[in-house]
Amino acid sequence: MTGGPLNQPDIHPPHRGTTFDHLVSTRYFIGQMVDQDGLQFKNPSLSIAATLSLFAVVVVAWGLNWTVTKLIVTEMTPLWAAAIRTGIAAITLLPVLALTGQFIIPKRGDVPVILAISLFHMVAFSALMTAGLKYVPVGRSVVLGYTTPLWVAPAAWFFLDEQLPPQRIAGIALGIAGLVFMFNPTVLNWNDHQAILGNGLLLLSAFAWSVSILYTRAHRWIATPFQLVFWEVLLATAVLSALALAFEGRPKITWTTPLVVALGYSGIVGNVLGFWAMTVVSRSVPATTTSIGILVTPIVGIVSSAMLLRETIDAQLIIASGTILLGVLVATISWPKRGLA
Repeated sequence: MTGGPLNQPDIHPPHRGTTFDHLVSTRYFIGQMVDQDGLQFKNPSLSIAATLSLFAVVVVAWGLNWTVTKLIVTEMTPLWAAAIRTGIAAITLLPVLALTGQFIIPKRGDVPVILAISLFHMVAFSALMTAGLKYVPVGRSVVLGYTTPLWVAPAAWFFLDEQLPPQRIAGIALGIAGLVFMFNPTVLNWNDHQAILGNGLLLLSAFAWSVSILYTRAHRWIATPFQLVFWEVLLATAVLSALALAFEGRPKITWTTPLVVALGYSGIVGNVLGFWAMTVVSRSVPATTTSIGILVTPIVGIVSSAMLLRETIDAQLIIASGTILLGVLVATISWPKRGLA
């Protein structure tokens, strides 16, 4: 992927042959941002220590954010929780963009991608994920949320003419096998209607995220994603607030120090800091490495929920989660082609 000079992003769409890991992982979206040069760094190649440190920031920030969100929804309703933390992210992003000279008014051609990312990822995914966490343990929730690549793969093949090689099909099949195990009656109580609702919401959140990824793949960028992210977050805040007011009424929140800290963490660390760290790392780390590293995030979520919330990590969760994440790994990474003998 080629990039243009500062403030002159490459507006040509990516080729259909773009590898699948660029499509389904954070790497594709971040790659668009740094390659089109919404940001510039004096030393694009990080030291090993710096790279590992920032990668750790990403994984911990995003993994722990699931546990923190679970704590938040025990104190307030899901839609208001999503709206407030998104609003915190918007307030944080505005001065960052202004200070780095990246604040812009979007062009008409970028409005569709702003709508797609904001409505399907920042609104639908966030709202459905937060609501699902109210009824489902963190360990199970984070794995269901990270099934997104399993749904993007066939959709990208159907809508975007992406290749679907045997290894990717095998990965999808493996991931679906893990889902079947996770939803079998010996693991999930099908008489628990709240649990069924929560699990369904989490799967729907993964589908919503898939739509956002697919449109991001096809969009012809004018501004860089970094320049557009504030407007996406701002729109998401407005929509989430309207939905919260319509479905949950006026917020009735008992403000405590732990709740304020949790919301601040989710909005600033879980979103803005994690996004920034991923941006920097992606300039030095290959796409496949990034994709594999991001799969550590669900593990952090599972472990942190056990440590902080005393959730149980049983054999069934380990088997189901391991199978799903292995399927995602196989479906996502790029395998080297064998030369002819």
